[in-house]
Amino acid sequence: MDIQQILRGDTSRILIEARLRPVQGTRFQPTGFPDLGAATYMGPDGRNMLLVESAQSMANRLEAVMWDSERKQLIAPLDRLPYVRVESPDGQMITASVLEAHRLNSPYILEGRDQNNNRFIETIKKHLAASPNVVDLAKFLMRYDPNALLHGVFFSQKELANGRWRLPRVVSAFIEADNVYPAMSGGVKLDHVNPKGSTSEERGAKGSASEERGAKRGASEGRGHVPFARQEFTSDRITAYFNIDVAQIRGFCLPEVVEDLLVTMALFKIRRFLQGGLRLRTACDLTVIDLTVTHPAGWEFPADAELETALGDRIYQVARLDVFADPAVTRLVYGE
Repeated sequence: MDIQQILRGDTSRILIEARLRPVQGTRFQPTGFPDLGAATYMGPDGRNMLLVESAQSMANRLEAVMWDSERKQLIAPLDRLPYVRVESPDGQMITASVLEAHRLNSPYILEGRDQNNNRFIETIKKHLAASPNVVDLAKFLMRYDPNALLHGVFFSQKELANGRWRLPRVVSAFIEADNVYPAMSGGVKLDHVNPKGSTSEERGAKGSASEERGAKRGASEGRGHVPFARQEFTSDRITAYFNIDVAQIRGFCLPEVVEDLLVTMALFKIRRFLQGGLRLRTACDLTVIDLTVTHPAGWEFPADAELETALGDRIYQVARLDVFADPAVTRLVYGE
């Protein structure tokens, strides 16, 4: 696994494609959007396309593979990596930077207080200069949460350089389907106790307007028979796309071993997601049928065991450079 060759060469991106298919049958359920539903669109060649999983959702899923929900901490291969942990005054975990949608920009983190009773937002102001500087921002993120360095962050508060501290994603991903056709179905939620869904008072007024109003209100409350429509899709090609921006990593001006760690982390996350994170929804359970590195040409995706070993080595090496916070887990208290 020669990541150094990529980092020291002129490659600007690592591009990866994974062909997917449903585990069973042919139908699958895509992500949906408020007031839009499924994101269907026409491709350049006139074929019907479908966004199965958005870039923002994929970022959340790639972060989720790092977290051990039972132990409430990072998984074992990553347990030396820095992150910010927020707890209640009685010591119960509330959240962590790797779980928050906006990472270090979470209000629970910004307003959380350290052992000296200082808000974390003051720590940010202390470490970063008044004017935005990508290199300094990268060093700060590397110190407190390298995950935020990979998946981006946007400090929108006016008191933080007027909201100009932001970093786009180094790792971006999405899943789309080609040549799709809708598969319409539906069903009924049955109520054997009260099929019409009316209340006891309104059931006494047979045929009245109050009975109709009661039925509508009952349905909104879960009473009565409730019919529903369901839209799924079929496709002859479902593909997950991953993009690791190597040029952006170089632009952080971090030590070579840190750059190596970031690329190894990104590859590790992608590998773990493809191996165990593909049940996206109840009716969207997918499996990998082919995995290809499309750029750089001839480069092969490392095996899981190789990545895990390399990741442990890189974390150990970087920890010796005084790049990480000490202790690695920054604990904050949120609430009265």
